[in-house]
Amino acid sequence: MGFIMLRPELIEFSQDNQKAELRIVPNLNGPITEDALLQLLALPDFSCLRPLNAVITQAVIQVNQLHPKDEGKTELFFEIGERRDAEISFDVSSDKMQASMTLTAAFGGKDLGLRDVLQNLKLQRISMGLSKAKIEALLAEFATLSPGAKCHCVIANGRAAVNGAPAKLERKVSLARERLLQPQANSDGTVDMRNLGAVIMVKPGNLLIVKHPATLGVDGYNVYGEKLIAKPGKDVKFTAGNGTEFSPHDPNQLIATVAGQPVETPSGMQVDDVLQIKNVDVGYGHVDFKGSVLITGDVGEGMVVKSLGDITVMGFVDSATLEAKGDITVSKGVIGRQLKDLSLSTKLTAQGQISAQFVQYSELKATGNILVTKQLLHSHTQTQQQLLVSDASARRGDLVGGRAEACKGIKAVAIGATADTKTELFCAMELTELKQQLKQLDHSIKSMVVAGLNIEAQLRKLPPKEQWQGDAMMVEQVRVMLDEKRRTSTVRTQEELEYEALKLEIDGYYKHYCIDALKHVFSNVEIHIGTAFQRTQREHGPCHIRNKNQEISFDYSH
Repeated sequence: MGFIMLRPELIEFSQDNQKAELRIVPNLNGPITEDALLQLLALPDFSCLRPLNAVITQAVIQVNQLHPKDEGKTELFFEIGERRDAEISFDVSSDKMQASMTLTAAFGGKDLGLRDVLQNLKLQRISMGLSKAKIEALLAEFATLSPGAKCHCVIANGRAAVNGAPAKLERKVSLARERLLQPQANSDGTVDMRNLGAVIMVKPGNLLIVKHPATLGVDGYNVYGEKLIAKPGKDVKFTAGNGTEFSPHDPNQLIATVAGQPVETPSGMQVDDVLQIKNVDVGYGHVDFKGSVLITGDVGEGMVVKSLGDITVMGFVDSATLEAKGDITVSKGVIGRQLKDLSLSTKLTAQGQISAQFVQYSELKATGNILVTKQLLHSHTQTQQQLLVSDASARRGDLVGGRAEACKGIKAVAIGATADTKTELFCAMELTELKQQLKQLDHSIKSMVVAGLNIEAQLRKLPPKEQWQGDAMMVEQVRVMLDEKRRTSTVRTQEELEYEALKLEIDGYYKHYCIDALKHVFSNVEIHIGTAFQRTQREHGPCHIRNKNQEISFDYSH
């Protein structure tokens, strides 16, 4: 049996003009196929409708069952197509930072325009970060769609909050220790380590430090227009030490008020008187000076030099004791020897940094970095920061024997020696203390939150202002409460920033604080990073050594 075209008059619109109705007498018009019904729906008037496929399947089954039978004389009725309005739907990402829109073309129903889109956006409360151009482009694409086809695109993007940058102190004068690293060149181009240039001096009015204040950051928003609050940058302490003051024109500038040597302090700078001596020996006696000390020659055996600023030695330090509140810089060498009780005869202690070209059998303790440009041999070094054993070109720098402890990592060109000299390294040992600090901060912040809520509750309980504004006692009480609320909130913000910074340090602890060997690590080097320990059994090439899952791991890819 060939394919039978059904007569067009079998299909017509329903009374409300929304559906296509099929009226069919099985006996007369059957058997039929789904294709034949779809042909009817393809007729010009009906081609825009959505075929109701489930009904069409049913109609074919029923008509074909009844077609040969007697009861096939009754007219059957089916709704086989319908109009559908155009549709609009939105999808918002789980972080509420992106919204996309899907448009579905109408099946002969109501169309959509910009007004409908805007109305629907309003209903969905999507209000920020909308792109007019993208909405218009999507509507233009929508206009070309065949019935029931869909198009979609991202039409709104939120903007993440940008946190503030932390405050920064920028030094505008160089320090004694920086001269060690940049010796003066002679007229013939060779470098003269003896002549380190004139002492770095400043005059009253010289600019020492510029503070770049922390920035507040920029608030963001999500597509619902909810504000995403930016965190302000962390402030840094900035204090004027002796011999300095903040500029009357700009509180972010620190200037010298006296002539002298600039010395870095943990939160700024001081300007010291300078005591200049040729050699410190038995003939000269011990030195204990309230400013900075510059020794153009050597410090001899058994001598003690103490300073409230920097100590700079142009020559050697031999079996002596140096103590500085600032930096200790030794241009040539720091030499000692091992005493009978195994202690070392030279001791250097600084609250700033310690720098020298060459160190042997000496004990070095610094709050800041320790920097040795050529060799660090059989010594005990301890720093809260980093230990660096390398010249400027990273070609030379041997760390051999003894014991080196650096909280924030060790970097050396070569560690250990071909002779298997036992060398002990310790770094990143403070994680437990840091976690303890984090816990205390967390505790403190939570108690501030509670204190703040308590004050707010008290303030809410107050009777209306007009009832007490004449009562001096009450006014004073309220003022105290408001001051306390402000103070609590300020302290809390600072502690929250400290908490974030500390948490970052803890999370990246072993990633940042590690041991770098730029050329070699020899055997018999004992490496302690946190709780992980390993003694090297062979020579390793350039490597990056860190604590990975509580084990020492060597990474050669750097």
